[in-house]
Parts: sequence; C-alpha cells; structure tokens
Amino acid sequence: MSRQERPEPTIFTIFGAAGDLAWRKLVPAIYDLFRDGWLPDKFSIMGIGHLHTKKSQYLDHLREGVEQFSRHGKPGKESWENFVSHLDFLEADLEQKQAYQDLSDELERIEKDWGDKAQRVFYLAMPPAMMAPITEGLAKARLNQRREHARIVVEKPFGSDLESARELNRLLGRLFDEKQIFRIDHFLGKETVQNILAFRLANAMFEPIWNRHYIDHVQINVAEKLGVEHRGHYYDKAGALRDMIQNHLLQILCLVAMEAPITFDDNEVRNKKVDVLHAIRDIPPSQVHEYAVRGQYGGGWLQGEHVPGYRQEPNVDPESLTETYAAVKLYVDNWRWQGVPFYLRTGKRLSDRITEVSIQFRPVPHQTFPARALLDRQPNRLIIAIQPEEGILLRFESKQPGPSLHLTPVMMQFFYKEAFREEPVDAYETLLLDIMNGDATLFMRADQAEAAWGVIQPILDVWAEQRPTDFPNYQAGTWGPEQAEVLIAKDGRTWTLPTILQCQEDIAMCRVHSVDDS
Repeated sequence: MSRQERPEPTIFTIFGAAGDLAWRKLVPAIYDLFRDGWLPDKFSIMGIGHLHTKKSQYLDHLREGVEQFSRHGKPGKESWENFVSHLDFLEADLEQKQAYQDLSDELERIEKDWGDKAQRVFYLAMPPAMMAPITEGLAKARLNQRREHARIVVEKPFGSDLESARELNRLLGRLFDEKQIFRIDHFLGKETVQNILAFRLANAMFEPIWNRHYIDHVQINVAEKLGVEHRGHYYDKAGALRDMIQNHLLQILCLVAMEAPITFDDNEVRNKKVDVLHAIRDIPPSQVHEYAVRGQYGGGWLQGEHVPGYRQEPNVDPESLTETYAAVKLYVDNWRWQGVPFYLRTGKRLSDRITEVSIQFRPVPHQTFPARALLDRQPNRLIIAIQPEEGILLRFESKQPGPSLHLTPVMMQFFYKEAFREEPVDAYETLLLDIMNGDATLFMRADQAEAAWGVIQPILDVWAEQRPTDFPNYQAGTWGPEQAEVLIAKDGRTWTLPTILQCQEDIAMCRVHSVDDS
C-alpha cells in the first residue's frame, strides 16, 4: 500500500479491551495491519477495561491472542516490541463520569506529544446494555464534538427487535452525526462478500442475466458445525433469526439483489441496499408458517463424536424454546426480481461448516437434445463460496467424451488462494481500516438497520406468540428439521448441498483417475 493511502494519525480506543472480541479479532487484526504497513506512523491503541487490571497482564493477554489468531503467526521479539510501543491501557469504571474525563485527558496528551490532531475511533466491544452509558459518557466529556474526526463503532446485536433498534438509533443520532456512526457487520468485510458486486458489475457477461428472466431462485446458506460454545447467555436470548438472518444473511441478499449504484460513494451504495430491504414483500402474520421454519438441535453424532443437544449446553435454559435453526423464504418485489424466491437458512450443529450463495438459473426454453442424453442433467448454477474456502464456481452442461451423445454437469472454478497465491485478509482488517479512513460503504446506516429488522419482525412476533411444541426437532449432525425441506419442496425445489465440498471431491477423483491412467 502507498503512503498516501494510509489513514491520518489515529487513536483507536477499545471499550472492553480485555474481552474476547478484542483478544480474538480486533487486536490481531490491528497487528496484521501494522505488520503489512497499512497503519500511519502516528497511531495508538487505547484499551479501556475494568479496575485492577494491570497493564502488564493486559499486554500478555493480547500477545496470546495475536499468537493464536494473527495471519502472521507468532510475532517476533522486535515486531512485538514495536507494536506494543503503540499500546496503552486505562483502568476505568465506565459507569462513572470520571472515566470519560480521564480518557479525554489521555487523548489530549497523546495528540500533544504527536504535535498533531488525530482521528479518534471509539470501538464499543461491549454487551448491548453498556452502549447507552458509554455513548452518553463520551458525549458528556465532549468526545463527540469533532464531527470530522470522532467516530463511534457499534458491534452487533444492534437492538433485539425493531423498536429497540429505533431506540438505539435515536440515542446515537442525538449524540453523534450519522457519518460518525459505524454499525459493523464483519460478514461484509469478507473478500468474497465484497467480490459479489465486483463480479456482477465488472463483468459484462453476467449483469445482463442477473434478473427474473434468467434466474430461477437464490439460496443463501450459512451452516455451522459448532454449537453455541461459550455464548449460551447471549444466544439463548437471541436465536438464529436474530443472530444471523437479520444481519449477515440479509446483508448478503442486498448485495446479490441491489441495483447498480451510479458511483461507489458510500451513501449511494447504501441507498441501493436500503431499496432492496424496502422491496422485500411483507409477510402477513397468518402466513408466517408458509415462509419461515425454526428448529432446535438435540443430541447427535458429528464426525464420530456424540455431542449434546442445545438444552444441555452451558448457560442454556434446560427448557429453552430458542431456535438454533431458521429458514426463511423472501420475495423482492421489484422489476428485476419479481417472482424469484430467495431462500435463506442458517443453523448450528449441522453436518458441515459452509457459507455460500447459490444462484440457480432457469432451464433453456427448448430442449434440443434427446432424453437419453440428459440423464445426468442438472440446472446451471453459480456458487459464491464464502467459507471454508473462498471462491466462485459455475456449473454448466458439457458433452461427455465418447462416441455417444451424453451431457454431464462440469464445474468451472476460481479460488482466491490459487488465483492470488495468498491468504485473504481477515474481514476485521478491511473494516477497521475503512473506519480509520472514514469510509462507511461496508457499514449499516440507521435506516438500513431498521429496515432489516422490519423484514423479520412479523416472524419474531408470531414465533413469540406461538411457542414451539416439538423442540428439539433435528439431530446434531444433520441438515436441520424436516419442515425446512417441506418449505422449499412445496415450491418444487431442494436445498443445495455444499457445492464447494462436492467440487473438492470431484477434483480428488480426477486426480485419482489421472494417476490410474498414467
């Protein structure tokens, strides 16, 4: 990166600096940016944590996180010492006014030492209950006043329903300008997610067919093998619909469905995303069961190991009715997508870890080939793979070698690691650098956050009133409840299996055949 592209001098303040998010994601990402030369010469990370936390203990804790989660692996002595010289720690009781005055004094001291004004980033890596007191504390200490240089970063969950999101927006909007507020969703920092727009809008062969005339349906799948792990306290109050679909999956849907922006200005891009959310068809309460399915995993076998059910997980109510699986069918009612269903599903303790967007095209209007040539025919499909591998795959029909006419599906594929011969940067690296540069393209605006909640609020309301009687209704290690298969089957469609895993198996088989043939 050139020096001109680096951010201006920056002080990055992390509230909850000794917490899990800072340890696993934020500090390792900032360290990687530092190692790669993306940070300005004048930068400081100010961690704020509980009283009685010693700075030496804090730094040792951070180093353990960097050793485990940095792209660069275990830091060398010189590299770590250089990085640590930019770290500081402030003990504080965040419910007391003095904490924010002490922070203000510390930021003024740093800027005085630098002889330069700095971009001030306030990152709230804290539970939702602390958002209001911290935001108000910053405002009372006048740390929100530099409108062009002070930024506040809010992690998900952004509210727990539509009304709480509106309330949080009112609070933030009263104390900060909208351009100062960065509502972060780490999914939008992933390379393949960002590449959706590049793939669509930079390639003349795809954008003309990106509509209802050529696309049959779209599936967005986020499957996890893990259970709730250490997140039982949070997850049991949230569930799959709030935790994943309201933010991650709807954001991906917006990128797939949005119209081309006139420019790549952050507000222009976000305007197009909001248009998509407003175009999503309302779901009447009486029809929620036709558009949404929920599930909760019971005990089962995963990779030869027996795992407990959700209700047996730590910090989970033994009689919990929280869903760990959700599948939703949505329609975007506009000229481009009218009548094309978007199927979104996510779940924990499923058969595999996979995140991908599958775009299935309509069949050809007239089948020229004889039926015997089409025994293995499958629909054309474009797959945008987000994890565990990152890439784009296109499935199409080809004549199988030989004297007879037989069509078979084949895969054209692109993988980031193979094409660029390097590991994609972590999503948080991209997003943190954008925050420092004041680029809000990948962050949710207030109206976007509320519109996303508006899409799922009817489902939340009905599910709250009609409590499930069949939980748990799928075993760990399966692909979810039977009702989810019914949801898509009644439309004459099926859920796609992880295409990228199938592709990897095909590649392995090809290699075996090549060895045998030689």
